[in-house]
Amino acid sequence: MSTRVRRAAVGAVAVGLVVVPLGVGYAWESPPAASVVSVSASAPASAPASVAADGQFPQLTPAVARQLDDAVLKVMSQAKIPGVMISLSAPGKGSYVRSFGVADKATGRPIRTDMYMRIGSETKTFTVTALLQLVDQGKVALDDPIGKYVSGVPNGDRITLRELAGMRSGLFNYSEDEGFFKALTSNPRRPFTPQELLAYSFKHPVLFEPNAKFSYCNTNLILLGLVVEKQTGQRLNDYINQKVVAPAGLHRTLFPVGAEFPTPHSQGYTDQTATGKTEDSADWNPSWGWAAGAMISDLDDLKTWAKVVATGTLLKPATQAERLKVVDALPGTGYGLGIFNVQGWIGHNGSLPGYQSLTVYLPQSKATLVVLLNTDIAYEGSEPSTLFGEAITKVVTPDHVFSLPAQPVTGH
Repeated sequence: MSTRVRRAAVGAVAVGLVVVPLGVGYAWESPPAASVVSVSASAPASAPASVAADGQFPQLTPAVARQLDDAVLKVMSQAKIPGVMISLSAPGKGSYVRSFGVADKATGRPIRTDMYMRIGSETKTFTVTALLQLVDQGKVALDDPIGKYVSGVPNGDRITLRELAGMRSGLFNYSEDEGFFKALTSNPRRPFTPQELLAYSFKHPVLFEPNAKFSYCNTNLILLGLVVEKQTGQRLNDYINQKVVAPAGLHRTLFPVGAEFPTPHSQGYTDQTATGKTEDSADWNPSWGWAAGAMISDLDDLKTWAKVVATGTLLKPATQAERLKVVDALPGTGYGLGIFNVQGWIGHNGSLPGYQSLTVYLPQSKATLVVLLNTDIAYEGSEPSTLFGEAITKVVTPDHVFSLPAQPVTGH
């Protein structure tokens, strides 16, 4: 589920953009060897470089690490990814932590696993967690209509909080509005308010009746963010930073109020621009994503968050069970309340101009996979984060391959 301009993302696949050449003055080459390496496992180096016959998660031996290196480098070469960082681990199986390529194409500065990255629609997992905490506190109910909290919503007397979190509201996605796209790309450093974002949506008719089908929509999360603010009396970023991020034990994750971006961070490369040419988006203001996509994190924190969000550490068990009730979204993919299940991997991805992320958890093995990269430029209609997820899981969990169908290109 990605936060993309001008289009809804479905089942973690933002509808792709036409791929354009990378910026002038940078010749993409095969990425250098991993600039940060951590491979550890109890098995000896001579252990088989494949999944065990019983289908269990393999020991992450040097031999398996070489397979993973090859798979990642192949995706980088095909999709022309400037830089990527990866964390893969499971209890008793060791860990595979790598960064490949560059954080800055102009200087050749290598990307490192300690860098902050924008995480786009993974923000949705934090916003929905905040909402579900309010459910646990009795301050809201999932089957309350959104009109109880926010006025002026089309079908607001019938669209429930559950349908908003589950992407079944029927509301128009503001990020697909032509006027919004022009406003953002003409000045990507400008701030947007939640009310401005909703206005882009509400001028369009609803797409379908509440709960009639699945349709990924950033508008839904803007509304849920307003509910959290109304019921807590706090700004959304303050509540999430204090009541979700801190209790989860995350130390390098934040919900910014503007374009602030802690260092060290990677530059980000996007073709979601007024001209269609690739630009560096590191200093763009993510307020247009707000509750749907504005947050920042790093590799280690997202490894922790993968388990927290998938197992419900911050919620009552019954509330977490509601979150994990998925409905079909795409083949092999179900979507619950701000979370997906793709072939057994539970979590979310994110995409906004210049950055993509993927954070997922496999309950059977208690395995976590986090992928962070510094471009959102699609490759043959597929999101780069999905390509990495698929390539990695084909090596370690061939019975649970993270695979999302490409969607039709509707970009500029």
